[in-house]
Amino acid sequence: MTSWENLPDLASRRLGGGVVGTNDELFAAADNLVTPEPPGFTPRTFGPKGQVYDGWETRRRRTPGEDWAIVRLGAAGVVRGLVVDTSFFTGNFPPEASVFGCRLDGHPSLADLLAAAWEPLLPRSPLAGDTANAFEVSSGLVTHVKLVIHPDGGVARLRVHGEVVPDPVRFPDGWLDLAAAENGGRVVDCSDLFYGSPAQLIEPGLARTMGEGWETRRRRDAGNDWVVVRLAAPGRIRLAELDTTHFKGNAPGAAALAGVDERKADPADAAAWRELLPQTDLRPDTRHRFVLRTDPVTHVRLDIHPDGGMARLRLNGHLDDGLLDTLRAAWQPRAGGGGN
Repeated sequence: MTSWENLPDLASRRLGGGVVGTNDELFAAADNLVTPEPPGFTPRTFGPKGQVYDGWETRRRRTPGEDWAIVRLGAAGVVRGLVVDTSFFTGNFPPEASVFGCRLDGHPSLADLLAAAWEPLLPRSPLAGDTANAFEVSSGLVTHVKLVIHPDGGVARLRVHGEVVPDPVRFPDGWLDLAAAENGGRVVDCSDLFYGSPAQLIEPGLARTMGEGWETRRRRDAGNDWVVVRLAAPGRIRLAELDTTHFKGNAPGAAALAGVDERKADPADAAAWRELLPQTDLRPDTRHRFVLRTDPVTHVRLDIHPDGGMARLRLNGHLDDGLLDTLRAAWQPRAGGGGN
C-alpha cells in the first residue's frame, strides 16, 4: 500500500463516521459508504427495488444533474487520500466523481452543511467500475466530506484516509488515551498480523468478538510478537490497559511495554527504548489495568510473550507540556455551524 493508504479511514463507522444526508438512495442506502468491512455481493438477490447492493446506488437520471452524499468524519483531520470503491458495480457505476471537504465545528445540521463553503479535495475525475479507485489528495482541517457522482449510479465504499487532528474541547485538561486511533494514535509496525490487524487494538469501544482484536500465528521459535504504536502526541502515560477479552485459549502468557521519545532518540535504535511496564503475566479474557508514571514518550511498543491475541490497548495519560495549546491553535479560528 502507499503511505497514505496506511493512514486511518477518517470516515469509517468504527471511528463514528456517518452519512448525514443525500439527495437520492432509491436502490441502496448511502449509509453503506462508511461501513468498515469490505463490500460483498450475492448474485440474483432481489428486493422490492431490484438487485441488492452493498453500497450506495441512486436511480437512473432522466434530467441533467448529479447525485451527492455528505459524510460526517468520525475523526476530523487532514485528508491525504481517497478511495471511491465501485466494487460489484459494473453496468451501473458512475463514470466520474468529485469530492469536497469543509470544516464545521460542533454538531451542524444538514441545512448548515448544505450552506457551507465546500473546498475541492478531488476534481471531477474518471472512475472505473468494480474497482477501488484511489486518489492522492491534500486538505486543510476537515470535519465533513461530500461525494458527488456524475451523473448517477452506485458506489460501494468511500474511504477518507488522513491524519487525525483531535479537537481539544474533548480533553480540556490534556488527559486522553494517547494510543487511540480517534485521537490520532497509529500502529506503525508489528511482528505479525496473521489473524487480525494490529490497528484494531486502538479502535474505539470494546471488542465485540475475538475477530475485532489482534492475533498472531502460533510461534515455533524462541522469539515473541510485538506491535509499535505512534502516540497521538507526546505524553506521559499514567494508566495502561491491556485487554485480552475474548481470547481464552490463545491469550499471551505475559506482556511488557517499552517507550521512546523520538524528539530525543531514534525509535529505530533498539537501545533507545526504555521499560515502561516490565514483563507481567496476563490472564485470558481479562481487562488488565496498570498504573504507570512515565516520562514523555512518542512511541510505545507492546511485547506479548510468546504470541497470541489482544483485544485492545489503552494508554491513558497527559499531553506533554505545551501541546494542548498547540492543538488549540490548530483548531483556530473556529468556524461557525451547529453549536457545541
